[in-house]
Amino acid sequence: MESNIAIDIQNVSMLYNISTEKVDSLKEYFVRMLKGQLFYEEFKALEDISFSIKKGEVFGLIGLNGAGKSTLLKIIAGVLKPTTGKVKINGAIAPLIELGAGFNFDLTGRENVFLNGAVLGYSRPYMKEMFDEVAAFSELGKFIDVPIKNYSSGMIARLAFSIATAIKPDILIVDEVLSVGDYKFQEKSKKRIEELFTDGTTVVIVSHSKEQIEELCNRVIWLEEGKMKEIGNTSEIMRKYKES
Repeated sequence: MESNIAIDIQNVSMLYNISTEKVDSLKEYFVRMLKGQLFYEEFKALEDISFSIKKGEVFGLIGLNGAGKSTLLKIIAGVLKPTTGKVKINGAIAPLIELGAGFNFDLTGRENVFLNGAVLGYSRPYMKEMFDEVAAFSELGKFIDVPIKNYSSGMIARLAFSIATAIKPDILIVDEVLSVGDYKFQEKSKKRIEELFTDGTTVVIVSHSKEQIEELCNRVIWLEEGKMKEIGNTSEIMRKYKES
C-alpha cells in the first residue's frame, strides 16, 4: 500500500444467503436442514467495490437505504469479512458503528471509558490520562458514575463519540452518530471531526444528512443497490445524487 493511502478496497463483494421460507422454530430449522429442505436466495449486499481513501481525508458514503453503506463501513472497520476481495488498512481504527458496542451496560460510564479504551487497544494508564477530557466532552456530569443501562441513547452516543475521538485514532469510522443527541452536541461533534481532520486523522462517515456530508467530506462514494455508482468530489457527486 502506498504510504499516503489509509484504506484500500480491492474488488470487495458481500453475499448473504436469505431463507426463502418461514421457519417457525429452531427444531423445525434443524429438521429441514437434516432433510436438505432449507432453501436460500443469494443476496448481493456489495458487488465488486474498489476504491482507496487517502490519509487525512474526510470521506463520505451516500446512497438510499439498502444501498450497502453500513455493510461497507463494517467491512472497513473489520466487523465483517467480505465474501471476496481485499481490504488493506494503514493505521489504528476507532469504529463508531453500533452505539453501545464494546460497552457493558451494567457498568458505569467511568468504568466503560476504561473498558472501551481496552477494546480499542489502549492501556489503562493512557486512558487515565485521557479520562478528564472524555468526561468533559461527553457533558455527562454526575451521570459518568451511573450504570449506562440508565442512559438515554443520546447519552450513550455522547460517551462513545467522546472516547473514540479523544484518543485521536488514525482512522475514525462514523455511522449516523452525528445525528444523535441535541443540536449543541451535534455542533460539537462536527467541530471535533474538523479538528481530527486538521490533525491528519482519516474519517469515514455514513449519514443520511446531506448537509453533514456536504459540510464535512472532501470526497464521497455513491452506492446504489450494492454497486459503486460514482466516486469523486463531494459537491459534484452530491449535486447528481440530489437530482437522481
